[in-house]
Amino acid sequence: MEVPDFISSTPLADFRVAILGLGLMGGSLALALRGKCRALLGVDPDPAVVQLALERRVVDSASVNPRELLPQAELVILAAPVGAILSILSRLPELHPGPAMVLDLGSTKRAIVRAMGSLPGRFDPLGGHPMCGKEQASLANAEADLFQDAPFALTPLERSSPQARQVAEQLVRAVGARPRWIDAETHDRWVAATSHLPYLLANTLAGVTPLEAGPLVGPGLRSTTRLAPASLTMMVDILSTNRDNVLAEMQRFRQALQELENSLQAEDMEALRLQLTRGAASYAALMTPQGG
Repeated sequence: MEVPDFISSTPLADFRVAILGLGLMGGSLALALRGKCRALLGVDPDPAVVQLALERRVVDSASVNPRELLPQAELVILAAPVGAILSILSRLPELHPGPAMVLDLGSTKRAIVRAMGSLPGRFDPLGGHPMCGKEQASLANAEADLFQDAPFALTPLERSSPQARQVAEQLVRAVGARPRWIDAETHDRWVAATSHLPYLLANTLAGVTPLEAGPLVGPGLRSTTRLAPASLTMMVDILSTNRDNVLAEMQRFRQALQELENSLQAEDMEALRLQLTRGAASYAALMTPQGG
């Protein structure tokens, strides 16, 4: 792919960046990028969000209409639920008539990367997913340090240019995150285990906990179920676009849970102790900081 001259020779500091979606992730990204690029342009379908973004100076310009601002941007960042990102990608050629880099923040990557592959050659696309967030969504809860020291997956396409990779890594480091280059297939398999299954477990546990037990709810249940109220629209998009990997992780968990049940049924406390020991050891290994 031939990269437009401006993009091929321009560092992040000279890019006009348009962020589509000014919720928690898009708003936090804008706050983290202030002063680190030429201009920040924000687009959101909610007029109240656009007004708040302007009042708080989250971006330099904002609009509910992407046609007003997108043509000005050399870097377009899609910060929306997966379904909305796929819809925007299908419309991007009509919304942005010129060349641009395209990066997304979607929680699953295979469907998005496939859609990016169909963009016209004037676009230089690359997938992304920051592994961070908060239970409280919306621009009102955005914060500049949300990405600090968080892993940020980057999933390039075969057509992604060296310049796109370079600018994407500049952006990730500029917001304080740690870039992790990974293919879309591996990304979706890993996040099924580290993000999507935990949501399902938290939601299900909250659903089966007797309401009458509420007076004795403590930090254990609170911390274990904190993901339960996540946006249903966002989570259904995620689960539907990563269905195969989530089902595989559910099966693995079901087998492990069955082993625990069998040990309890048989009153085999030694087997139970070994199973719990394995889990504790795995937790320690997973929480050990890793390079990347």
